Amino acid sequence: MTTQALERILQSQGFGSRKECRSMVRAGRVLINGRSVAEPFEEVATEGLSISVDGKTWPWREQLYLAMHKPVDFECSHKPSHYKSVFSLLPAHFITRGVQCVGRLDADTSGLLLLSDDGQFVHSLSSPKRSVEKVYEIETAETLTDAQLAALNAPVVLREDPEPALGVARRTGEKSLELIIDEGRYHQVKRMLGAVGNRVARLHRTRVGQFLLPADLTRGGWVEVSPSMAQ
Repeated sequence: MTTQALERILQSQGFGSRKECRSMVRAGRVLINGRSVAEPFEEVATEGLSISVDGKTWPWREQLYLAMHKPVDFECSHKPSHYKSVFSLLPAHFITRGVQCVGRLDADTSGLLLLSDDGQFVHSLSSPKRSVEKVYEIETAETLTDAQLAALNAPVVLREDPEPALGVARRTGEKSLELIIDEGRYHQVKRMLGAVGNRVARLHRTRVGQFLLPADLTRGGWVEVSPSMAQ
């Protein structure tokens, strides 16, 4: 069973520097498995550990794996330019411990956004060499014609891009479709729709690899997910 000094555990979970964590413990702001602890150097087992800070309880996690229902008008950046950051939707100590987006969604795109502080996990799902499938629900600005649908299911030549883009498109309505791609080129879905003579009016991502957007996850909400689904 792995044990660590409480101050180091708190630091690893993003609650502050070791000095700040020592002060929190000595001020009586921390409970361990419901028990008050006054000594920041006490050795604590991490397995099954729950940490309460200022009345809010969190399970100890060696690394974090999150699925967020990203709303529109949020940017996947720690330093957003025009809108709020998706990181503002997370607890502050998640940011301190280094949680990052797995890829990006444009500000006007909603849906599944994965986040983690596990660099290998982030790379495994965002590297172009991995060819991870992403599924999008699309509403088009104009009626989707049969010819446009057929063109989306063939190699799509994009302007200023030497390699054609590939996807699998399925009509879901007069002005709607589902599109599956396994690349992550700049504005790829929007560019593909533009190349076949239509435009994206609304874009929503529902799947990344084996990770599905939970049907009951509200916009702006997040849940923990199992990293094993990335295998």
